[in-house]
Amino acid sequence: MISKTAVRMIVISGFVLFAANAFAVRLLTQEEALKGMFLDEDTVVAETIKISPAVMDKIRKRLGGTLVHYRSDSESAKINEKNEMTVYNGMKGGKKMDVAIVNIQPGKWGPVEFFIVLDPATAKIKDLAVMSYIEKRGRPIARRSFLRQFVGKGSRNPVALGRDIDGVSGATISSDAACFAVKCTITMYEEAVLGGGR
Repeated sequence: MISKTAVRMIVISGFVLFAANAFAVRLLTQEEALKGMFLDEDTVVAETIKISPAVMDKIRKRLGGTLVHYRSDSESAKINEKNEMTVYNGMKGGKKMDVAIVNIQPGKWGPVEFFIVLDPATAKIKDLAVMSYIEKRGRPIARRSFLRQFVGKGSRNPVALGRDIDGVSGATISSDAACFAVKCTITMYEEAVLGGGR
């Protein structure tokens, strides 16, 4: 029979082993992301947009039923859908130049936080960055070589692995999370701000 102390030591050892292999990495704070992405803008104005149940239903329908994409092989903690979003409006001379939204999706080991910049008129991707993740093999999704594939994509593009996006070898779940974060952000902005799909 194994003693309680031995069980505790096994559990602690397992946690330490997991922590050594999968850990949280903060690449950018929100302030750093805003400064890095909005280089030419005079000011950034944050706006929280409440999304009505009817619009949430439209968004879910376009995204296949959910705003958070879980794969059965993901071990990420649960992420709840939100019926609001904060839009960061990059302004120059009183004109809206860019908008950015933070979108969080489950990776293999934990949530991946994306900072996604859109064209305010077309909702096409202008830029994006990974702000944080909890991964072992998914770190290459933060590289520019992977992220630049999304630039110029809009709601008429598949934004899908093996179609118009090449995934990172050995990091399929994280690559898929990036695809869904982009699709989700475009869809939410189109439906909640632009008033429907393009």
